[in-house]
Amino acid sequence: MVKSIGGLNAGRLSIVSLFAAAATSPVFAASTATLKQDDFVGISFWIISMALIAATAFFFLERDRVAAKWKTSLTVSGLVTLVAAVHYFYMRDVWVATGSTPTVFRYIDWLITVPLLMIEFYLILSAITKVPGGVFWRLMIGTLVMLVGGYLGEAGYMTVWPAFILGMAGWGFILHEIFMGQAGKINAESAPPAVKSAFNTMRLIVTVGWAIYPLGYFFGYLTGSSPESSANALNIIYNAADVLNKIAFGLIIWSVAVSESQSPATQK
Repeated sequence: MVKSIGGLNAGRLSIVSLFAAAATSPVFAASTATLKQDDFVGISFWIISMALIAATAFFFLERDRVAAKWKTSLTVSGLVTLVAAVHYFYMRDVWVATGSTPTVFRYIDWLITVPLLMIEFYLILSAITKVPGGVFWRLMIGTLVMLVGGYLGEAGYMTVWPAFILGMAGWGFILHEIFMGQAGKINAESAPPAVKSAFNTMRLIVTVGWAIYPLGYFFGYLTGSSPESSANALNIIYNAADVLNKIAFGLIIWSVAVSESQSPATQK
């Protein structure tokens, strides 16, 4: 017993040490010498990159508190913030060094993390009932259509309005699935109160929180101003959205996982 506790504590310390080393390594701290005190976009990149590291350590460590069926959900939450943190290390350096929007890094991040966020809807429902595989695939298809449309428009491979419409269609497909589609119906009919509350809050984030991204796209590309002249507002909007849509999203998963794991029915 003592040995297992010691191994657990050693594992926790190794996770904390890993992220502490990552945060202070010369590679990730390379832009500190050139970050200016009035560069609020650069500061926002730094704040969220540190917040993502902290969130990742928190989610991985908290896996020990939850029942086995919830561990995968917390692992995915930690992976989302970990992948995002690595990309934010590079994005903040691109911004501080060049003052240009790190579009490629941002979309590489989203192409990995946004599907993982969508998987969370499937995972929390799977923790309480059997969920058809079609729910998973519909969420994935909607996510990819949304992201590909956004990237084609921002990277200049498609004119901005058709790309915007394509991305909005993918987002609308996701909203239909989690509100009126099979995922929404399973939540309404089978989920216990804590899971139902978490699911409802998660889809509220996907509705309201994700609206920040098309708003950023609109003000950055569809108002007549050049992307370069609106880069500050665009990046601050996207950075603020990622705090809500990655960290807060994961905290909702953590809350329901702890609540359900500590319920009398689970502990029997």
